[in-house]
Amino acid sequence: MIVSVHQPQYIPWLGYFDKIAKSDCFVFLDQVQFKEREFQSRNKIRTKEGWIWLTVPVISKGKGRQKISEVEINNDFPWCREHLKSLEVSYGGSEFFEEYLPFLRETYSKDWEKLVDLNVHIIKYLLEQLEIKTPIRFESEIGTSKTSTERIIEICKKLKADTYLSGSGGREYLKEDVFIEEGIKLIYQDFVHPVYQQRFMKDEGDFMPHMSALDLLFNLGPKANQVLFRKGKKP
Repeated sequence: MIVSVHQPQYIPWLGYFDKIAKSDCFVFLDQVQFKEREFQSRNKIRTKEGWIWLTVPVISKGKGRQKISEVEINNDFPWCREHLKSLEVSYGGSEFFEEYLPFLRETYSKDWEKLVDLNVHIIKYLLEQLEIKTPIRFESEIGTSKTSTERIIEICKKLKADTYLSGSGGREYLKEDVFIEEGIKLIYQDFVHPVYQQRFMKDEGDFMPHMSALDLLFNLGPKANQVLFRKGKKP
């Protein structure tokens, strides 16, 4: 069984969903340390002028080293209204934007308290739209006591996984010899970003990769799955 893990991100990019699709089980790392100015609380969307960040404000002052599951959203700022408005302005003319607008309005009308709840809510919706049915678990549900590579090994053992799928960045910090010692195969994601017609795109050279997965849905709608997995076949 192939297991992969990741922090729950805010409206993630396509590579995030590619990794989930290539796994037999995916685990949300909700017990690791929250890092500001990373994708846990922000992501990119394309606009007429280029790309911009959509950032969810969080309460961090005086909180110390928070776990992701503990991070509270700072609702003193009208971020919900601003994010919805930015998406409407940037993608309102996209062919399939109206199809997903009810979900956006419902999401941004709620009073979210925890960042993890918001992120998981959006991710589960995107998984459904991309037709990815990989089972999802939470680190807090599984229970971990170790850190770094040993934390990953612990998760794999508890789920009885024989293979761990890491993002390509894992080459820089994972202890590969530990996986060998524990009898768990370590493989790395090899994701090639698809090129598709984006709004405001003039030619293929003008394509902007690494946007939120919403970008693909708004522009391709029901064909998003076929574009992401090529030839309409999921791995």
